[in-house]
Amino acid sequence: MLEKVLYSTSAKATGGRDGKTETVDGKVKFNLSVPKELGGPGGEGTNPEQLFAMGYSACFLGAMRHVSGLEKIQLSPETTIEGVVGIGPIPNGFGIEVELKIHVPNMEVAKVKDIVEKAHIVCPYSNATRNNVNVKLTVI
Repeated sequence: MLEKVLYSTSAKATGGRDGKTETVDGKVKFNLSVPKELGGPGGEGTNPEQLFAMGYSACFLGAMRHVSGLEKIQLSPETTIEGVVGIGPIPNGFGIEVELKIHVPNMEVAKVKDIVEKAHIVCPYSNATRNNVNVKLTVI
């Protein structure tokens, strides 16, 4: 449970995986399409897994910046995180797994791993998925 809500947002989806989704304030709008790998036609739209990969990557990088700021360490502006989200069957439906591929130029791998470990503790996406989704953190 949150101690205090600092920010809240809202989005609506219509039509399911082959519909549309948008934030209630209208700032973000996407057409959705089911990937061929999931039995759909593919198409120009995005899908929930792609959106999750983008959100988790951005959130985790924010957590890394938070941790590095507390430790007075400068992260390179070229730091990147590639989120890889897989979907597949589990005994009672479908589940996801995540790999975050983290690249921090010009920093010792041991230091990057330390920041990553600490960021995994504070990141909201990490906290939401912990003990429910397999999350692999890879420093490249």
